[in-house]
Amino acid sequence: MIYLDNAATTQVRREVIEAMLPFLDKKYGNASSLHSMGQEARAALERSRESIAKMLKAEPNEIIFCSCATEANNLALKGLALEAKKQGKNHLIVSKIEHHCVLHAAQWLGENGFEVTYLPVDEYGFVDLAELERAINEKTFLVSIMYANNEIGTIEPIREIAKICQENSVPLHSDAVQAFGKIPLYAKGTDMLSLSAHKIYGPKGVGLLMKRKELRIQPLLHGGGHEFDLRSGTENVAGIVGFAKAMELALKEMPRESKRQAKMRDKLIKHALQIPESRLNGHPKKRLPNNANFSFRYVEGESIVMKLNEHGIAASTGSACSSPKLEPSHVLLALGMAPSEAHGSLRLTLGRYNKMKDIDYTVKVLPKVIEELRAISPFWNR
Repeated sequence: MIYLDNAATTQVRREVIEAMLPFLDKKYGNASSLHSMGQEARAALERSRESIAKMLKAEPNEIIFCSCATEANNLALKGLALEAKKQGKNHLIVSKIEHHCVLHAAQWLGENGFEVTYLPVDEYGFVDLAELERAINEKTFLVSIMYANNEIGTIEPIREIAKICQENSVPLHSDAVQAFGKIPLYAKGTDMLSLSAHKIYGPKGVGLLMKRKELRIQPLLHGGGHEFDLRSGTENVAGIVGFAKAMELALKEMPRESKRQAKMRDKLIKHALQIPESRLNGHPKKRLPNNANFSFRYVEGESIVMKLNEHGIAASTGSACSSPKLEPSHVLLALGMAPSEAHGSLRLTLGRYNKMKDIDYTVKVLPKVIEELRAISPFWNR
């Protein structure tokens, strides 16, 4: 199988597995226990926290471990909303192309007494900075804009967004799940940042929220007071150790690996756009080095994915969280695409285990797949 769905999840690296194994086998103590096994686990957890904090230009007490980026995003939005309500602030700003976990958290807040502004984007997926400035008011408690879009790969102008937020004394949160390890992050410009291990060759079931210490938020999970009283629950020590290792390796290899993947991405784009009635979604240049997203008129994205699977190629139509749904992508609709066009989308996302020969095979198969599907489409014939 040629795996071109690395934005959905990635293979756990052997180095990460080896770092985790001791804490799944011999060193399995609870990090809250007072005995030596517990303290051994606690020491490993805190070493990982310190390592990650250094990589994010943060302090160790600004790193909150949780189960995934969905939880981190919910903690950022809802946790700050509950605290801001005490100061009479109830206005949240998000973009229309955020991951569903952000949009659904924002929707929940909207149903529970908060006001939410959904910022529009242009044809490439860039947030309208003028609209952002106009939207901020005295009751705005947070702006949440993703660092890079998970479907179309567009990289948002976070530095400019951060400057606007700083000038208006409004905290900025960014879902950086897809960006970390692929492009350099402007972490110091954000007040909160969400990451996930399984997008960077780490284990599933562990994520984090980087939160500046001066920013107060309310916990969503109550219990034993773990993670600075902000996320109760026994820590996933093995997962956290693996997360830190995956982050370390990703940063070390990023300069070389991003260039290598960008070359494969560009070849994918060049050949896919030679197919009639095809379109590249997202910005042609300011996009993640591993992301290529296309729309092919008169065919269904799900059909393309199934056909490619028959040829040994794993791909997706968009976000892994929403791919089973037969609704057009909310991201593509926000770009101004018609629902019929949005239905024919294909996302191909590269990773460190892909080789150029995988791309050579894919660009050979893809035109045949589109041709076969259009041959049975009454709209194409018409």
